[in-house]
Amino acid sequence: MTNISSRLGDELKPGFDDAAWVDVLDAVDKTYAELVDYQEQLEARNTELSTLRSFLRSIMTSISDYLVVTDKDGFIADLSQSFCAAIGGDKDALIGRPVVGFFEGEMRDRMSAAMSEVAREKVEQTFEVDLETLNGASPVDFRVAPRLDRRKRISGFILTGRPLGELRQAYRELESSHEELKQAQTQLVRTEKLASLGRLLAGVAHELNNPISFVYANTHSLQKYLDRFESYFEQVQSGASREELVALRAELKLERDLKNLRVAIEGARDGAERVRDIVEDLRRLSAEGSGEVAPFDLTQTAKIGAQWVQRGLKRQMKITVTGESTCMALGRSGHVQQVIMNLVQNAADAMEAIEAPEIQVRLSYEGEMAVMQVCDNGPGVPEDLRAAIFDPFFTTKAVGRGTGLGLSISQKIVEEHGGTLSYVQGISQGACFRLALKRGDQR
Repeated sequence: MTNISSRLGDELKPGFDDAAWVDVLDAVDKTYAELVDYQEQLEARNTELSTLRSFLRSIMTSISDYLVVTDKDGFIADLSQSFCAAIGGDKDALIGRPVVGFFEGEMRDRMSAAMSEVAREKVEQTFEVDLETLNGASPVDFRVAPRLDRRKRISGFILTGRPLGELRQAYRELESSHEELKQAQTQLVRTEKLASLGRLLAGVAHELNNPISFVYANTHSLQKYLDRFESYFEQVQSGASREELVALRAELKLERDLKNLRVAIEGARDGAERVRDIVEDLRRLSAEGSGEVAPFDLTQTAKIGAQWVQRGLKRQMKITVTGESTCMALGRSGHVQQVIMNLVQNAADAMEAIEAPEIQVRLSYEGEMAVMQVCDNGPGVPEDLRAAIFDPFFTTKAVGRGTGLGLSISQKIVEEHGGTLSYVQGISQGACFRLALKRGDQR
């Protein structure tokens, strides 16, 4: 600036007003300073613009979703590398082409209609459309948004798309894994149930042997009575006299046998009915429990489960079921019965050293829930182990006497029923577990 002022000063003409030249020189210096400042700002803006372009270029290169920018007529102005890779073309070759040209038939019409709607309403549109890629038509979730200039007029469109093919494949794999997990859980339930049934075989044999022996004894008596009556009727058919028949009747004691015949028939029927009831209980016990969720009597289910556990025990143990005579719950009775048997069996196992073991099963309603508590007078669960009792494979039993899956499977079954299975304190002297299921009655 000094040089400019000096040169201008040297060129002053004689007679020119010095004050006027000073004003001119000041104006020149000010203009030059403004030009330098503008140049610095311009260079800063160019640097920012270069940085922004580099940033946008890195986004276009690295983004996995599709990104396409078009002008107001739908011709591509810029696009992401992921879109180029999907289409199978070079970026420079694709710029300037109509974006709707990458869709076929109905899909092209859908994209054109969406862009027209966005141009008219200036509101983004989201829809699914098939994009023609190197691997054929691929479903893409596209969002079309308007590009607006400073006067809020449409200057183009911004298309963002997320390929759905891999996502749907992931969903299918997830669904398959979930199904495998469900099957594995069902298999675990079956395994645990078979383990429980194995412990009960001795009790089952004993329970069946008693009524079958009773039926066998009564049928043996019926055979003797039949032989005597056949002997008597043979004499009748042979034409024996009245006196002979009376004597034979007294000798064979047919009057006594006639009374005993009814008793033997009733005894055989009672024994057969007992066998039938045992088989029916066993059928319910071994039911897979994978049917539809339906109302069932939790009290009756608890009684059956407790009875079968009691039959398989090697020692006498008092097991009582109290509370609601009918306690309706909602669920799969087969699975719930397995939970009940696990709880009762665990209580029985925990009281092997107790002199007078006792298990109490209490049924009640609490609001919208049907509740069952299984409590014993055993040693209970130590405080430091309570947090782990529902963990898979956790057990305090000796090696070979437990899988450690009973409580964890039971809790999973109850949770799938929309209920809860928890350990409660202060209810009884020993351990107490609380099972809560949705009520199955209409109130």
